[in-house]
Amino acid sequence: MPWLEASSERLLEECLPVLQFPVLKGRRVAPGWWWSATNQRLVHYGFKAMRTQVMMLDHDPQVVALACRPVELLWQGRGGKTVRHAPHLMARLADGSGLLVDCVGRFGAGHRLVRRAAHLEAAAAAAGWHYRLVGPPPREVEANVRWLAGYRHPRCGQDRLPEVAACFRTPRPLVEGVRLLGDPIAVWPPVFHALWAGVLSVPLERVLHERVIAVAARAGAER
Repeated sequence: MPWLEASSERLLEECLPVLQFPVLKGRRVAPGWWWSATNQRLVHYGFKAMRTQVMMLDHDPQVVALACRPVELLWQGRGGKTVRHAPHLMARLADGSGLLVDCVGRFGAGHRLVRRAAHLEAAAAAAGWHYRLVGPPPREVEANVRWLAGYRHPRCGQDRLPEVAACFRTPRPLVEGVRLLGDPIAVWPPVFHALWAGVLSVPLERVLHERVIAVAARAGAER
C-alpha cells in the first residue's frame, strides 16, 4: 500500500517483523529478544548494535511504543530497479509521529545504507515522521543505561517512586538519599528504577556512582 497511507492509517508498532534476521556464524550476538518496559512485552533485535538502540529507545521518555522491522519500503532506483528496505526499528513518539531507525556498529554504515538513508529520510519527512541512521551512544551513556536497564521492570519500583521523588526534591548524592529512605538493600532497586523511569535525573555522560548528584526530574508513571 502507499507509504503515506500506511504511516497514517496503520499502527505499525503492533505489526510483526516483515523480515527475519539470520544467525551468522562468528557473530558474537545472535538475534534475540529484549523485554521492553515501554511496550510491556518482548521486542526482537537482530544484532548487537540493534540491541543497544532498542535499549536506548526503551529508555527514551518520548518513545511510547517500539517495534522491530514492522514495515518495508519500496521505491524505484537507478535504471528503474526496485529497491527494498526494511528499517531495523520503528518507534511511536509521544506526539503521535513515528520514528524509523537503522542501526550501525562502531565501524559506521556502508555506502549502500548511506545512499538509502536519504530516501528513507525523505519518505519519513513526507509523512511527518523522523528517520535516524544511528551509531553507538557514548560509552559512559551506554554503560549507565545498561546498568539501569537491569532495574527497568515495574516490580523494581516497589510502589516507592513518589517517596523517592520526594526525597530527591533537593539535589543530593544518591547514597545520602538512599540512607534517608531506609535500608540500602531494599532502597537501591527503587532508586535505580526511578533513574530508569526518569523520575530522578543524573548526568548520564559521567560514570554513575554512589556520590553522583541526583534530583527529582518529574512525576510520572512507571516504565
